[in-house]
Amino acid sequence: MKKVLYLAIGLLLPAASVYAQQQHPVMVFSKAGFSTADSLRLLRDFGNNKTLPRGFELQTLVALSYFPELKNSRIEFKVKPAYSLLQTRPVPHGIFSRGTRHYTITISDSSYWKLQPIRLDPMNFNAQVGVLGHELSHVVDFSRRSLLSLVASGIGHLSSRYIDRFEYNTDSICIAHGLGYQLLAWSVFVRSMLHTDNYDGADNIDKPMMHERYMNPPTIRARIAQNTMYSTLQ
Repeated sequence: MKKVLYLAIGLLLPAASVYAQQQHPVMVFSKAGFSTADSLRLLRDFGNNKTLPRGFELQTLVALSYFPELKNSRIEFKVKPAYSLLQTRPVPHGIFSRGTRHYTITISDSSYWKLQPIRLDPMNFNAQVGVLGHELSHVVDFSRRSLLSLVASGIGHLSSRYIDRFEYNTDSICIAHGLGYQLLAWSVFVRSMLHTDNYDGADNIDKPMMHERYMNPPTIRARIAQNTMYSTLQ
């Protein structure tokens, strides 16, 4: 059910204290100690205009708590079979004005057999928050763009090099919002399950490239080390 976040970093903090500091970076989110009261508070504060994904409500709310600028944005999460494991798109008929835009985030529950091991379901809780944070970073990016910029981005996706920059920048947004350790957990999980040092996305699962599209763990660690937001955790 919908519960709020709990921090496990060696010392267990009271749930109320965790909630009060929800937008500060933490190393590990664990599901074990979440209270129903805090869960409802998180839903109240960050669930407005959101259709939460069944089975991943808590993870989504935890990730949303790190994106206060999306507090009132209309976002629909869908869980269904899809080749891409997660995909974020603006709804076409709402793109003309920033104030009327809403977004769909699709979470695949069945995909190409090589991608099955890195679906959201088998990930640990911390990694799930991280990859959902990556998708919400796409929403942040889209919400900042003009209509012309959105159209240009759509055209840009015809270029592999553009997608490289696009996804890399999205990881940067996620880290800047305080979910660097969660993004790291996702990055490590994917590479471990696929037995690779580099993950280039679903479209390249059969023809891996030799450069970073999604940040590799050493890059994420370096970014965390450079960001003063994370200094108290290092």
